[in-house]
Amino acid sequence: MGRAFEVRKNAMAKTANAKTKVNSKYGKEIYVAAKNGEPDPEVNQSLKRLIERAKRDQVPAHVIEKAIEKAAGGAGEDYSPARYEGYGPGNCMVIVDCLTDNPNRTIKDVRLPFTKTDSKIGTPGCVAHMFDHLAVLGFAGDDDEVVLEALMMADVDVTDVEVEEGKVSVFAPHTEYYKAKTALEDAFADINFEVDEITFVPQVHVEITDADDIANFEKFITMLEDCDDVQNVYHNATVIS
Repeated sequence: MGRAFEVRKNAMAKTANAKTKVNSKYGKEIYVAAKNGEPDPEVNQSLKRLIERAKRDQVPAHVIEKAIEKAAGGAGEDYSPARYEGYGPGNCMVIVDCLTDNPNRTIKDVRLPFTKTDSKIGTPGCVAHMFDHLAVLGFAGDDDEVVLEALMMADVDVTDVEVEEGKVSVFAPHTEYYKAKTALEDAFADINFEVDEITFVPQVHVEITDADDIANFEKFITMLEDCDDVQNVYHNATVIS
């Protein structure tokens, strides 16, 4: 499929532990968005986007409501974003986004997967320049010209529109997310977004073919995703077994 579907995160829980992790991740993100802005999603667009994503990923309503109530009450932890970059197994490039209330603990937890898989954590910016920070919207369709025209009529700064296997993928600068989504909703009645996210899309991909590198890569990603403070992991690896 197109790039949008390559980078799409599958947040559906496969185990009870994974489901708990997904709920915790969204609870933390929703809490921070509500605390840093208005706790009303009709006013706070960042909060609204998170709630929509959480519902698609089957996060229970009580988890969402509890996070918003906690933020509205002014109590709770003081989380701040932290981003780490480096080189993973097979020399792939990796970006790790976290929310933390203890930076010393978080850097220790994030560094461990790099150390355990003979990878290298780097300095800020060491790989981010090889990724594009984009809004990605994907939905069923087969006419990229009609989609592009609708976006241009709404004066959206579009990076790319792709059609592959009956799916349309729209790429725009992350700052154009709300404008692009609104334009598509206005232009196409009953549009259903299968992909709806702001993400880092790699400019180039690295193929990992060696069996040891593949095993190390899988261990590396699992260890990172098991870290409580890690929210998202982006990489440019394509595993070929």
